[in-house]
Amino acid sequence: MHWQSTRQLLRAKPIGIWTIIVLGHWLLLSGERSVSYADEGKKYLIIHADDAGMSHSVNRATIDAMQTGVVSSASIMVPCPWFPEFAAHAKEHPDQDFGIHLTLNSEWKHYRWGPVTPRDQVPSLVDPDGYLWSNIQQVAANVKADEVDRELRAQVDRALQFGVPLTHLDTHMGAVITRPDLLEIYVNLGIDYNLPVMFVRTFGPQAAKEYPALLEKSDEMVRVLDRHGLPVLNGLAQFYGGESHEERQGNYLRTIRDLAPGVSQLIIHCGYDDDELQHITSSSARRDGDRRIFTDPDVMAEIEKAGVTVITWKQFREMNERPARTAD
Repeated sequence: MHWQSTRQLLRAKPIGIWTIIVLGHWLLLSGERSVSYADEGKKYLIIHADDAGMSHSVNRATIDAMQTGVVSSASIMVPCPWFPEFAAHAKEHPDQDFGIHLTLNSEWKHYRWGPVTPRDQVPSLVDPDGYLWSNIQQVAANVKADEVDRELRAQVDRALQFGVPLTHLDTHMGAVITRPDLLEIYVNLGIDYNLPVMFVRTFGPQAAKEYPALLEKSDEMVRVLDRHGLPVLNGLAQFYGGESHEERQGNYLRTIRDLAPGVSQLIIHCGYDDDELQHITSSSARRDGDRRIFTDPDVMAEIEKAGVTVITWKQFREMNERPARTAD
């Protein structure tokens, strides 16, 4: 999930540690928590790689980071050309943690994809060239809710048909939280498929400003998820700041050390800075850096030293289902 305003702010100017922590967490910091793991004051973190299935480079890097590093979860872009490759890996590794990166837009200039559903069944989802809209503003302005629901269910169903062992759902670039009706579709998908959705218990004011649907519907959606026993994150962090690899690594580690108790998710993007990825996106070096950071034994040791337990969405759900502890 790319929270665009965070990305723009962090690219705009150099910022210090506290600013990075605040911006990295403004979508996230939660208030009340009712489950036992948070009452114990422990810090849990899902280290989550977005965009699996986007390209061969991203697939290789995501798999490597999950198998040799500390990345504990990944989400898959079903409409993308390299989805079958990653789906085959996921089917062969049911012990690992895979979600669906629900995709309503296709943002790269020369590397595009369309919907899973036949285009004549979801005409509001595609641009004049037949691809998904380029950005989330176009998504919000053009899509019809019933067609969004049809397409997102098709994405989940296609993953299941390919044998992907699903543990959760999330959203590419926040497209499904741009309108209240789309947000409801997102949460209802989780309920209907009995899968947790990436959602935060309390969103900050900047997030609500950028995504007004959150201001209108987030409290209600949290109550719905709680009622259906689906876990809700206490924190969410993603940032693109740091001019050098060392600075980015330091930013990640400071964010991890300063996590609040409860369950947070850190979103990263893995890749290899190779010819393929360079021809898709200007972020190839940053994606390569994320892979290197979270496969670095020294970084893994620092995470353990910080008292942070890395978990999967599968474990998060199991923890959420435990009965709350009562005082003796």
